[in-house]
Amino acid sequence: MSHLSRRGILGAGGLVLAGTSMISGRTQAAGLPEAPSATKATTQPPLHPTSGPDYQPVVTLNGWTLPWRMKGDWKEFHLVAEPVVREMAPGMNAHLWGYNGQSPGPTIEAVEGDKVRIFVTNRLPEATTVHWHGQAVPNGMDGVVGLTQPGIPPGKTFVYEFVLQRSGTFMYHPHSDEMVQMAMGMMGFFVVHPRDPAERRVDRDFVWLLNAYDIEAGAYVPKVNTMLDMNMWCFNSRVWPGIDPIVVRQGDKVRMRFGNLTMTNHPIHVHGGDFKVTGTDGGWIDVAAQWPEVSVDVAVGQMRAIEFTADNPGDWAVHCHKSHHTMNAMGHSVRTYLGVNLKRTAPQIRKVAPGYMPMGSNGMGMMSEMKMPLPENTLPMMTGDGPFGSVEMGGMFTVLKVRPDLAAGDYRDPGWYKHPEGTQTYEWTGDPMPEPARAPNTGKRARETDLRVVDPRKRHVASSVHGHENH
Repeated sequence: MSHLSRRGILGAGGLVLAGTSMISGRTQAAGLPEAPSATKATTQPPLHPTSGPDYQPVVTLNGWTLPWRMKGDWKEFHLVAEPVVREMAPGMNAHLWGYNGQSPGPTIEAVEGDKVRIFVTNRLPEATTVHWHGQAVPNGMDGVVGLTQPGIPPGKTFVYEFVLQRSGTFMYHPHSDEMVQMAMGMMGFFVVHPRDPAERRVDRDFVWLLNAYDIEAGAYVPKVNTMLDMNMWCFNSRVWPGIDPIVVRQGDKVRMRFGNLTMTNHPIHVHGGDFKVTGTDGGWIDVAAQWPEVSVDVAVGQMRAIEFTADNPGDWAVHCHKSHHTMNAMGHSVRTYLGVNLKRTAPQIRKVAPGYMPMGSNGMGMMSEMKMPLPENTLPMMTGDGPFGSVEMGGMFTVLKVRPDLAAGDYRDPGWYKHPEGTQTYEWTGDPMPEPARAPNTGKRARETDLRVVDPRKRHVASSVHGHENH
């Protein structure tokens, strides 16, 4: 895989064994498995199994799947916890903590009943652990610092061993200094496939994590003490327009799995039709108990799996339905100027703030078209072009692209959808539309308001105020 690089690993002398007598001296003598590292932030091809039970591998949105090796009847993986640089979208990088070169870390993929051995090497400046969110494991493998194990010191490697008890959708993340380590991006996906290749089979299976950061304009490191006022809402530590499309073939049975490791809930909305909620991190939902939705709410620490048949071709939006979660680099203290005449006061404001550009009096959509100078390493609030201009989105937003002419396993971006004649909205050019009837005393339009401009250096009023309000 071209996006992976070999990296040096600690020798057997640096191996620290955690857990039970299940780990033998032969494991140490055999040495660590190699730890591949991702160098790209684009979606990588799925990793098909070469031995053992067959399954349809998952595609990690803007991510990749961690390779493994077989050692006897153990499936061995190697995670490296380390500082990483993650491109959130072209033009903005974040200095995060993650695994194997990226945040989120690589997806771990295995089969129900597998015996997995996961080596975790710590290259962070502080101790860490790994918790296998939703998995049934021996207590000593649960990864809670101080409770079930000591922290993994910097420079050391611990080993986790357990049997995968059930198929489903899971995560991994630290249970050590969580406020910092999770806020810095330490998380990853863990998918366990059914033992029976025909059970719950789909044609395309996509996974991603919902995460969020507070990164000030021009900065690179998230503010780890922020609780809710995030300004970068992400799918897999990427924001629109940096999030890749979800490409499927018309008629395919599609599954999407997403987990929430932010500090608030996210109602994920899929345009183009309805779907069934088929699974949680607690397990699969019986067919008779599945329910139809077009949006599914994912609470903090939860995972959801949804399934649908992609029978409606087109370019369909997939996004969190909290509108401020589909914007980048928001300023929470920006004033509202709707209905304010900024053009008449702009010359006065420029005397105080040279280069000032009036905006916001007619809505904020114009900001997506303006090419204003930005601080270094910062993205516009709304950006990304579609076939008809700016999409006026950011954050947790991407496009589901359904096409009839794709080959099985083809995940390449097919470009923008070409609408058949007569299937796209159009401008009305006929008779003028009649004025709408209005209830009594509601027919007057709101009066426009001017700004009062005050030079803080001179403390005097620079322009008069017209209208009923002072802003």
